[in-house]
Formats: sequence, structure tokens, C-alpha cells
Amino acid sequence: MTDQSPPTYQALPLPDRADYDDAQMQAEAERFYDHVRTRHSIRDYIDRPVPRAVIEACVKAAGTAPSGANQQPWHFVAISDPAMKARIRKAAEDEEQKFYGGGGGDAWLKALEPIGTDASKPHLDIAPWLIVIFAQRWGMRDGERVKHYYVPESVGIATGMLITALHTAGLSCLTHTPNPMKFLNELCDRPENEKPIMILAVGHPADSATVPAVAKQKKPLDEIMTTYDGSA
Repeated sequence: MTDQSPPTYQALPLPDRADYDDAQMQAEAERFYDHVRTRHSIRDYIDRPVPRAVIEACVKAAGTAPSGANQQPWHFVAISDPAMKARIRKAAEDEEQKFYGGGGGDAWLKALEPIGTDASKPHLDIAPWLIVIFAQRWGMRDGERVKHYYVPESVGIATGMLITALHTAGLSCLTHTPNPMKFLNELCDRPENEKPIMILAVGHPADSATVPAVAKQKKPLDEIMTTYDGSA
């Protein structure tokens, strides 16, 4: 929320470019798919420490994401302090008790049954890091409030890049979205212009870690992609 002078347009030569032939492009695309398909959301962690430098590198990667008007409307709070994680777990479970006690509605609770979740969130204590992601709805420039544009889209892209970076670093994570999440502003000392949208529990999986069988059921390509390529 720091004051910033509005930038002026300046064109720079493209600083980085890949020069792959078609075969290389296909190989790289398939290699990336083989990598990301091994990513799994897990709830069972060990307390093996993860160096802060690793988390910082992954957040830096997330910070390279494209954003509306390059406003970069995100903030990431990385937490390893056990006492603070315990407070977040307690507050999150208070909200989850209400949700699973009926506040979520029958349809939503039924949709979650194959995932096997409940109000207990021990991973928020055990995982060595929690990363709380905030979306900045507006900023400040020269003492005036500045509206941010395409905030959900921009933060969503950055979050996806963060999850991929964590996976590339050999870490597992779990997205957690207690509702409501306003308690995170106070616990993380974040200003009113920021909206908490997600907690990522980050660490190494326990030997006993499992994933719901339904999580391995991904939609086939013909259900998630439509192509208009001009061919007959």
C-alpha cells in the first residue's frame, strides 16, 4: 500500500525468448505435463523443516505472474512460527465447525464426501510453513486510493504459479479456504485493502500420506478443450 508514482510507457526489446523447433516444443510440453501430473494435494505432513530460502524463491516465482495493468495485486505471508500457526489453526477450525455443522449446506457437504474432509485441520500445525495469500483490492499512489483491476484473475494466476513452483522444489501443499477468512487480516497484520483468499500448507508428505481416489480422476482433454484450427 506504499505510495508510487504512475509509471510511463517505455518499450524494451524482448529480454528472453525460446527458439524451439516444433519437435522441441512438443517434447517440452510433454515433459512439463509429466512433471505437473505428479502434483498431489495432501493433508498428511511431517514436521521436517523447509529452508526459508526455498519458500522465498517460490514466492519470487509467483511474483513474476502477469497481472492487470501490472499492478501485481497480491501479498504472500509465509509463516513458520509454531504459535502463530496454532492460532491460525484454531481460528480456521472454529469456522470449519460451523461449515461442517450445517452452514455449508447439504449440497456442498455432499460434494465434499468423496474428498474425505472434516473440520479437523492438523496440517495447519504440522506443515512447516503456511503461506497466506492476500488479494489487494486497491493500492495507494501519491496519497490517493488507486483501484486495482482484474484482481481475482491476477491473484489466481500467481497462486497457480506458486503451487507449481512449490511442486518443482519437491514440496507438497494443500489449498485451504475457511469461510469467512477475515480473521487472517488480524492474525497476519494485513491492511483493510487486502482480502485473504487462501492458506497453503506447505511441506513434505508423511510416509502414511494418502490422496482421495477421486482426486486422480481428471477430465479427459476432449472435455476441457475445444479447438478451432481451420482444418476440415
